[in-house]
Formats: sequence, structure tokens, C-alpha cells
Amino acid sequence: MGLTSNKVLALAVVLAVVLFLGTVSWWPRLARRNWRAVSGRVGLLLGTQLALFASVGLAVNQAFGFYASWADLFGQETGQGVVVDHIAGGGAGSPVQVVSTSRVIGTGSALPQVAGQVQKVDIIGRTTHLATPAFVYLPPEYFQPQNRTRTFPVSVILTGYPGTAQALVDKLHYPSTALQLAKAGKMQPMILVMLRPTVAPPRDTECVDVPGGPQTETFFARDLREAVTAHYRVDKTPASWGIAGDSTGGYCALKIAMHHPKSYAAAAGLSPYYKAPLDPTTGDLFRGDTNLRNRANLFWAITHQSAPETSLLVTSSRVGEHNYKDTLAFIKSVQATNVTRISSIILPSGGHNFNTWRREIPPMLQWLSQRLVAH
Repeated sequence: MGLTSNKVLALAVVLAVVLFLGTVSWWPRLARRNWRAVSGRVGLLLGTQLALFASVGLAVNQAFGFYASWADLFGQETGQGVVVDHIAGGGAGSPVQVVSTSRVIGTGSALPQVAGQVQKVDIIGRTTHLATPAFVYLPPEYFQPQNRTRTFPVSVILTGYPGTAQALVDKLHYPSTALQLAKAGKMQPMILVMLRPTVAPPRDTECVDVPGGPQTETFFARDLREAVTAHYRVDKTPASWGIAGDSTGGYCALKIAMHHPKSYAAAAGLSPYYKAPLDPTTGDLFRGDTNLRNRANLFWAITHQSAPETSLLVTSSRVGEHNYKDTLAFIKSVQATNVTRISSIILPSGGHNFNTWRREIPPMLQWLSQRLVAH
């Protein structure tokens, strides 16, 4: 049973309840002061506490998608091997390998031309040699015969760290939200490419081209675009490309669009921060390169480098988000450029969590849609 399995969670809850009831039942019998009674009391208390912590931890992990598997939890997910699929229509060597397809959650039809489709894929970077799993949402219009020559705008959607790409589909409901908004005429049909910013697990590279290490920024600025363009009917021009994410993914989205306006016309950061941290999960990202460290600081970049011609959206909450003051300062810094365009969503209250981001995703997708050009 996997880490995110409902059966594992149910088993942990049942075990916690049984141990609690057992403690209540056996406690009078263990009231003596001999070593057996003391050991029994300690064992029951310890077992009950561990079961309770496991239940809470599993529930929180399911809600927020921190770890996708036991190997991910214990830091054993280190391989960067690539799965080569031999599904008809996708030959070996393609930068995008389709692993499986599924319907959009909450739709009543399995027909892709009616309800769209979610494809689980492996994406291979030609120049960086980085490979990562992802999910691609294709809108219904992509499969309709009258649109067989039509190209579609693309938005890259990034999780936080550690995060899982699956959570973007199951927890944050990006495909179903995009489908509903398009059907209501509130946004244009758009392809979503959903993945983690962690393309060299378990290291958190903060979307930096690490000297002598993973070239994560180049992967998102160049390789990902080339791979998606080679496999799907999308336009190569930056006017058709956007990038968004939450937390770490939000920081990455803003930074990549600011550094590469010829790759992305718009970027949205949900609860982003504005400077790459250095901690045990990141390691030494800059190897003493002061310029690289400065470029990873969005405040430094917007005031010391040429302002990029791109559109940015940032979000925060007056109560519940630690980035509120930094977000107001960043908005002011971008406004001073008179070149880069800045928008914001400021909620009265909301924490750094999925519930807050689900409130921001619909207006964010509409904002992206208004800034991307379809051909």
C-alpha cells in the first residue's frame, strides 16, 4: 500500500483507536509498580502517541501532497532514469513520452472531445538531460475535428517543494477548473503542463542553474518548451506561453519569466517568496557566484537589470501569509520600472495552503488567459 493510499490512512486511524481503547481498558491492570506494569504503561502510551502522529501525518500529507511515496518520504527517490514508452504514435526518442491517459475529474463523459483529457507523461530535456514526470491537460477543443490545425496557448503549472504533480490534478483541480472556466466563456481553451519544480529530486534547486549541477532554469526556459512544442499543437512564440505556481513554484514562475521574457509572456506566483533560500534541502546553489546569487533575488533583479517586458501576477493575504509585506514591496518595485506589468490578488485572510490557492486559481487562470495569444 502506498503512502498516499486511503487504506494506509484508515489502518493508522483504526490502530490509533484500538490502542486508545486498549490503554483505557488495561490501565487499571497496569497500576502496579513492578517493571512489567511500568513497561506496559509506557508501551501503551508510546504506541498510542505514535499511531496518533502517524494518522495526523498521513492525513496532512494527503491534503497537501508533500510526499508521493515511501521512497520519496525517506529520501530514496534519487534516480533520474527515463521511462521509454512504445504507445502507438509516440516513438522512442520523443522528448515527451505518454505513460497513460485519464478523464478530467468531475466530468460526466470519457470522450476527450467533450471533456478534455489528462495525460501522464515523462518529459526529457534535450540540452540539460533532465527528465521529469508531468501531467498535461488537453482541453476538449484540442480533439475536435474542426480544430485539427489550431494551435493552443500553454501554461506551465508548478507545485511547491517538495510537492507532487498529482496534487495539481487531484487537490488543486487545475484541469477541472480550466474546463469549467472555458465552458463558461471566462477563459480561452488552454493546455496545462503540470509538474514539480524539483526536476533533480530530492534536491530543491529553486530553479537555479547550479554551477556544476542541475541546470534547472534552462530546463524550464528552453527544454520544456521545446519538448512540449515538438509533441503538441502549440505555438512557439512567447505570447502563447505562461507559467504559474504556488510557494516555491510561484517563486520559480516569476523568476523564469523575468529572466526569460522571450520564453514566457506572463507569470503568476501564488504565495511566492522573492529570494532563493539556502538550507539543507538546497545545498550550495551558487558556489560563490555573486552574480548568480543576485539574479536569484527578484528584488535585486527588478532594480539592477533591464526590466523585462512581461506580465506578472502575485498573491498574498493580509492575515495568514508571511509574504504579505514582501509582496507589497515587490509590487512597488515592479511599478517603478514602467515596463514590467504587475497585478495582484490580496485576500483578507488565508494561510499558506491548498484551500487558499483553490480560491486564487480561477481568477489567476482567467488573468493568464487574457494575456496569452491563441493562433
